[in-house]
Amino acid sequence: MTDEHHPAATHSWVDLELQDDFDEELEQEVDDSRIPAELRELLSKHKKSTIDRNFYFRELMRLQAELVKLQDWVEEKKLKVVVLFEGRDSAGKGGVIKRIMQRVNPRTCRVIALPAPSDREKTQWYFQRYVPHLPAAGEIVLFDRSWYNRAGVERVMGFANDQQVEDFFHDVPEFERMLVRSGITVIKYWFSITDEEQQFRFLMRVHDPIKQWKLSPMDLQSRVRWEQYTKAKEDMLKRTSIPEAAWHIVEGNDKKQARLNCIAHFLSQIPYGEVPHEEIVLPERVYNPNYERATLPPELFVPKIYGE
Repeated sequence: MTDEHHPAATHSWVDLELQDDFDEELEQEVDDSRIPAELRELLSKHKKSTIDRNFYFRELMRLQAELVKLQDWVEEKKLKVVVLFEGRDSAGKGGVIKRIMQRVNPRTCRVIALPAPSDREKTQWYFQRYVPHLPAAGEIVLFDRSWYNRAGVERVMGFANDQQVEDFFHDVPEFERMLVRSGITVIKYWFSITDEEQQFRFLMRVHDPIKQWKLSPMDLQSRVRWEQYTKAKEDMLKRTSIPEAAWHIVEGNDKKQARLNCIAHFLSQIPYGEVPHEEIVLPERVYNPNYERATLPPELFVPKIYGE
């Protein structure tokens, strides 16, 4: 019988844990690259990532370990961090957010993805519904789309009139300066992809039942109004990139490059260091020789369809 406390056995257990981590990322990669039969010919003409797959996995794990250190630092120093993720539909925002969240503590690093405003919210101060989600001390908040909806989809689709858009452009720099003055670090990312790449990703969603939920009527309209969105984006970047909260453009055609580049840049925006931790000592379990484990009814157990 193998002794679980033997160094060799422990090493094997650690290897298995690390392999599980790689498998978790691999599962997401497989989901990203599922190709419906209808698109196989199109895929053959599609440009593949220039990053070696093994290097990508190793570098992603390294950056994720640094994200954990960053989170420790934010908690220790009581910092407040807001990161905005904007960009065209299917540009890769969700993939980066997913990789950021994969290893960190979700209690103090959370994602906010608000739905369309309710009738009541439409009557409020425009920024009001975002304010309750801003971070307290020691927290990181990632906005999967943000108040910049007004400068993008609301403007292009006519959900906001010209005066409301102009008011937004007047107000948003001061709103963000207020956040910064209150001690919040504001980091803004715009994910950029080409027309051809978006078309390919939309076709992936059209033909893949698992991904069709990602394709909304607004997404379809974004294809029709590509040039309008381009003009709106250019205007937004020009008028809202301020020294206190500048825009950073992430080139998103290559998903793997975009993920690594964005996470590495995010880490560079907040100076951080190692936070000393007390050594954790696992206490010995207390054994009661008179305790007998009860036999549970078999109907309580999930059927073992997989495994022995």
